[in-house]
Amino acid sequence: MAATFSGAPSTLHALLTKGGFRSAIDYVYDATSAVGTLVPPGRPGFMRGAIVHAGISAACGEALARTLPQRHAVAWGSAAGLAIGVINLGIIGRRFPAIRALPLIPGLADNVAFGALFALVADRRLRGTAAADAAP
Repeated sequence: MAATFSGAPSTLHALLTKGGFRSAIDYVYDATSAVGTLVPPGRPGFMRGAIVHAGISAACGEALARTLPQRHAVAWGSAAGLAIGVINLGIIGRRFPAIRALPLIPGLADNVAFGALFALVADRRLRGTAAADAAP
């Protein structure tokens, strides 16, 4: 869920600044394709980008699942998402022209949203598990 819906901030940014729904769709396509440059042969590709994005999201989600505290999980998830964004977009991604061409601040907002959404869903699942364990 977090990997899918965390793109809302940059998509909304594209919708508002680039001139409409079609521009937002083009942005999502271009951003996803840009992620495909992280793996050989280093060319943009939508399917390759979607697969790489899923892998990065799974790895980051696993790291968050292992490290987020139970108290204030959404706040910590948001902060962790920002840190992930700084590393992935601000440091690693800057070496790749297709990723560097994307607006940085909306991309960082996507990562913050990822961390917050992941923490929110994980927190609800933990609460559901604890409630089920406590039930007679």
